[in-house]
Amino acid sequence: MTRIYVVILTFLFSASLLAQTRTFAGTDYSQGIVFVMENNQIVWQHKAPDSNDLWVLPNGNILFTTGHGVLEMTRQNDTIFHYESKSPVFACQRLKNGNTFVGECTTGRMLEISPKGKIVKEVCILPEGVKEKGFAFMRNARRLDNGHFLVAHYGPQCVTEYDTNGKEVWKLDVPGGPHSLTRLPNGHTLIAVADKDQNPRIIEVTADGKTVWELSNADIPGKPLKFLGGFQYFSDGRILITNWTGHVNPKEKVHMLLVDRQKKVLYSLENTPGLKTMSSVYSMDVPAGVTSYH
Repeated sequence: MTRIYVVILTFLFSASLLAQTRTFAGTDYSQGIVFVMENNQIVWQHKAPDSNDLWVLPNGNILFTTGHGVLEMTRQNDTIFHYESKSPVFACQRLKNGNTFVGECTTGRMLEISPKGKIVKEVCILPEGVKEKGFAFMRNARRLDNGHFLVAHYGPQCVTEYDTNGKEVWKLDVPGGPHSLTRLPNGHTLIAVADKDQNPRIIEVTADGKTVWELSNADIPGKPLKFLGGFQYFSDGRILITNWTGHVNPKEKVHMLLVDRQKKVLYSLENTPGLKTMSSVYSMDVPAGVTSYH
């Protein structure tokens, strides 16, 4: 009888995890849209060329990059925040003080922008005397609680942390091209790696650069991973990962996976009508008591 109860509880737990992936916002880089999907159906979308980063804010609005800018939109398509740049923009983040962080790719500017669109703080991470870098200089970036900047340098294939003045304080070589990243409460850094070395993966590294956890095609039947993009990490150990397929455009596409710390695939989004490629995701179904990191 006890064994039956265990089986039932395991089934119910798995079903609850599946339900928690049913509503999410995502970016479709190839179509140039951001969208909200419920039960495998797109229920809202907005134009967003080359979008690579998005957040669902506590008020339900969507904050996202637009290729050369950042928008915050309501589900009724009202514009709440708008910033336009001459540089490609791959990173945005709503800060605790209500301002918005924006990372400009070619200019290397780390910006803090007020709700009215005014730049209130600017830090440049380019070397002295360098005015701009190329398109591949950086992808995702995050402003940390201590004011530092954590940056994924896709072209140079490294992750770098800069202080409040733009001085390098930590660096990690990441072969394959890091695309997205976040700093966890334990001080570890979670990094999604692209396809420059044909080994797309997500890694967790310590402050001294030691890899303590890794997920790659070696862990998943069928080797579906092509280019790991945006992700969302949950404090219960699950990770929601986007698998961008634009470079190879396979016939069978796995757009997104939910995995646990044991590398078990709990859910996957495959060959979905209305989607071409997914480059970032933000779940709107976070269980009570669980914190997410993005």
